Amino acid sequence: MALTQSYQDEKQGFLSRLIDGLSRGFSQVTETNWRIREVERLQAMTDEALQAKGLRRDDIVRHVFQDMFWQ
Repeated sequence: MALTQSYQDEKQGFLSRLIDGLSRGFSQVTETNWRIREVERLQAMTDEALQAKGLRRDDIVRHVFQDMFWQ
């Protein structure tokens, strides 16, 4: 006997989709701005301070965005 699950996909209205899209967009901008500030903070550090954190200057962007792009 096969188990099946059926549901009716509820379509969102225009306003609901618009608000959802804007909300996701603002979340992405906020997240990106935080990451850019972190990159700038790390880039302002000396090479010695970065080395103490186990980072090289070339790896700053990869380090900050690692959970988004490099897995």
